[in-house]
Amino acid sequence: MPSNLMTPGVYIEEKNAFPSSAVAVETAVPVFIGYTDIAEWNGKSLQKIPTRITSFSEYAERFGGAFHAKFKLTEPDPAVKQDTFSVDGKQMVIEYNKNNIAYMFNSIRLFYNNGGGPAYILSVGTYNGKSELEIKQDDFGDAVFEILKKESEPTLVVIPDAIALGDGCYKNIYTKVLQHCSDMQSRFGIFDVRNHKAGEDTNTLITEFREGIGSDFLKYGAAYYPWLKTGIVLQAEVTYENLDASVDLNAILPEPQAKQVIEKLKPEADKYALLKEEDKTADDRKAEADAKRNYHQTLNAASPTYSAILDEVRAKLNELPPSGAMAGIYNAVDTSRGVWKSPANVSVSGVSAPSVNISHEEQETINVDAISGKSINVIRSFPGIGTLVWGGRTLDGNSQDWRYINVRRTVIMIEQSLKLAARAYVFEPNDANTWVTVRSMMLNFLTNLWKQGALAGSAPDQAFDVQIGLGATMTPTDILDGIMMITVKVAIVRPAEFIVITFLQKMQQS
Repeated sequence: MPSNLMTPGVYIEEKNAFPSSAVAVETAVPVFIGYTDIAEWNGKSLQKIPTRITSFSEYAERFGGAFHAKFKLTEPDPAVKQDTFSVDGKQMVIEYNKNNIAYMFNSIRLFYNNGGGPAYILSVGTYNGKSELEIKQDDFGDAVFEILKKESEPTLVVIPDAIALGDGCYKNIYTKVLQHCSDMQSRFGIFDVRNHKAGEDTNTLITEFREGIGSDFLKYGAAYYPWLKTGIVLQAEVTYENLDASVDLNAILPEPQAKQVIEKLKPEADKYALLKEEDKTADDRKAEADAKRNYHQTLNAASPTYSAILDEVRAKLNELPPSGAMAGIYNAVDTSRGVWKSPANVSVSGVSAPSVNISHEEQETINVDAISGKSINVIRSFPGIGTLVWGGRTLDGNSQDWRYINVRRTVIMIEQSLKLAARAYVFEPNDANTWVTVRSMMLNFLTNLWKQGALAGSAPDQAFDVQIGLGATMTPTDILDGIMMITVKVAIVRPAEFIVITFLQKMQQS
């Protein structure tokens, strides 16, 4: 309406009847940090650039496929306990070649297999065309987290490749993730404990993790153990090309038919390796692929021993850290139930079993640590039920405030949602009119959360409270200094981690 009414007439003025609304922010958008096959889209490099994807096909388009790991066959060392398998009655050990370990690609597959949705990929290096992939601690340094500070959407941080560094990962990478999440106040880290070795004690692994992770910002992360035996890598994806050149199949395979296949078809499959990649024509590449496929399939049909060796290779490739699956489960639970539902007692898809069977008694000291409080969530196998996530604690397991993952993440969601909504009132008059509007906006948001089951209480005033105003949260000096202070109290629902049923015998009545 005109500020000066000077001309006779009818004027219309519209006023907002309702306060601004707060909208819940996304809660389960992970950023995966690690090594990729490629990092390119439309001719532009995506390396060190956080890139949003919404499906596995988008990941494959921009970041390529899996690292082509190679394995060697060796005789077991009598002085060391090792996982062995039999080849023609002889015990052998299969191991990754040096610098041939990469978990990022298959962790992304596991993420989408367990309900994953939108995610960010931050490639710290590529392995396209390389026979080795050296995972370096420096690739996950401070510069990576400075890049992430410019992205507001990611709410989870997952670094599956880093666990290959073992103890160095805990001290030098996971601690940086926790600090980054604390600085941002909007993120949560999902961590892995390194995989067990044959004969290694679980307590040794857990103690190593607890000592390495430090004691700062523990409420911003959760760890999971053990690793998972998955079916992500399919049988058709593993061939003789996954075996190191030192593996002489002609000497190892006992079947006469296998030796005939090797003598007849292997030269045809190998001859194209003598050509430089840039010199190969399209016909050469097709002929090479056909020859390799023919050799592998014929040998696979002729030799059960060859099939058994490839099965062992596939089992190694399919043993994955659980962080990728957990990121997918977080998203699935948030979508179906809400961030306030604990991501526990949930089945893990694409998994046949945990790599280590943890018993009820063994989990006691893993789940609860009276000294450090660094709880580690166990993934367990239950007969007739399947593989379940059987823990829902943060690393700050002795804290009454931040013991549970769903409590920490629900508070993050509320904080960030109200923070974004309150931004509209920066530089507004710091008076009673603004205070009423702000309080109404926050109360409406919290009421909706209470109705959805995020807050505990039989009535709204038992579930939350918002205070703002002179004499309540602010002094006259605060107003002169341009400070608007708001106090928000919420009662977050907590999981029933321990259910105790008491039975008493009753006297017969008749």
